[in-house]
Amino acid sequence: MTEAFDAVDLIVAKRERRTLPTDGIRWLVDAFTRGVVADEQMAAWAMAVLLNGMDRREIRDLTLAMIDSGERMTFEGLGRPTVDKHSTGGVGDKITLPLAPLVASFGIAVPQLSGRGLGHTGGTLDKLESIAGWRPDLDPAALRAQLADVGAAICAAGGDLAPADKRLYALRDTTGTVESIPLIASSIMSKKIAEGTAALVLDVKFGSGAFMRESAMAEELARTMVALGTDAGVTTVALLTDMSVPLGLTSGNAIEVEESVEVLAGGGPADVRELTLALAAEMLALGGLPDADPAAALDDGRAMDVWRRMIRAQGGDPDAALPVARERHTVVAEADGVLLEQDAMAVGVAAWRLGAGRARQGEAVQHAAGVRLHAKRGDVVRAGQPLATLLTDDPGRLPRGLEAIAGAHVIAPAGTPVPERPLVAARIA
Repeated sequence: MTEAFDAVDLIVAKRERRTLPTDGIRWLVDAFTRGVVADEQMAAWAMAVLLNGMDRREIRDLTLAMIDSGERMTFEGLGRPTVDKHSTGGVGDKITLPLAPLVASFGIAVPQLSGRGLGHTGGTLDKLESIAGWRPDLDPAALRAQLADVGAAICAAGGDLAPADKRLYALRDTTGTVESIPLIASSIMSKKIAEGTAALVLDVKFGSGAFMRESAMAEELARTMVALGTDAGVTTVALLTDMSVPLGLTSGNAIEVEESVEVLAGGGPADVRELTLALAAEMLALGGLPDADPAAALDDGRAMDVWRRMIRAQGGDPDAALPVARERHTVVAEADGVLLEQDAMAVGVAAWRLGAGRARQGEAVQHAAGVRLHAKRGDVVRAGQPLATLLTDDPGRLPRGLEAIAGAHVIAPAGTPVPERPLVAARIA
């Protein structure tokens, strides 16, 4: 078979900052999927994209080509509007857990295809697997049936959705090309568009515990993804949210499930509740319910009812005791004052080192491991007061966890003003 393009030509063109033609991009993705384009060639092309970027049309072409490398799902005829949410990930980001059943309690279907954690960023599936019996795998028919019955499903994405992206992401992860905005945006949106949802809300994070540390970079990524969704006919909205401090008071797996259930019961940390409600309001508006009151559904138990049904539908026992760590160590304040900073990255790395996360795909995680916080940024603290408790099943992990969290807390003299940082910094549509 004679190939329509040559991979080296496309690598050189992007290296020289030239715009690639639509059929060239489509061929590149297809040939890579077929094995005609070698891994080292695709890695070289990804580095050229990282250095020189792509314009909106090129990113759209790349996204559509990756979608076409696999199957598309559809939820037509479901009898409910479908709205999904995607977060770029952060420390203590358990928002999917209360959010999906909350939105579903209003009659909207939430097909939440989620992933596993890597490094300091936790994975939704890892958290839910803390629940006895819960299983992440649903075939398309089972997913559709659960959405029709319960309204919400949180499950693993099938390998048939955008398989080219899966191969390309594995290369990017080992070749220093993860941070490219065109490649990030096309990776996320190819899977979300292929999933078949009618509308999508994006939670794009910035700050020390986020993938994008600078708000300007996060905004560029958000605008790129909103444009991709719009071009593909998926109504898309993004919120820019601050991840300079951990979300809530937990970073781990079982302890984040515990905190999510507290939110579903009408309580929980104020910031977790705030972001859950902000994202729910956006999802409900896209689902045709702009006047719905998601706070009421948390407070009156409707969202909790859907949570319990969702967990049971996937084999889990919502009443089962969650795993408890065998080892713990408490970090205390060294002085009186006000907690001026609480570095999200340091907390996330500590949780990872304690066993809550993994260094490479396929590794097992400890469901009971993590970090439980006892104070938040802006709180007044006293010397000797607990700031954080490190949890693990392996005492050999405690020293490295303590090393990671050692610089997480900055205590300033009492009366020092703590600048306000809104949790939701901007809305992009």
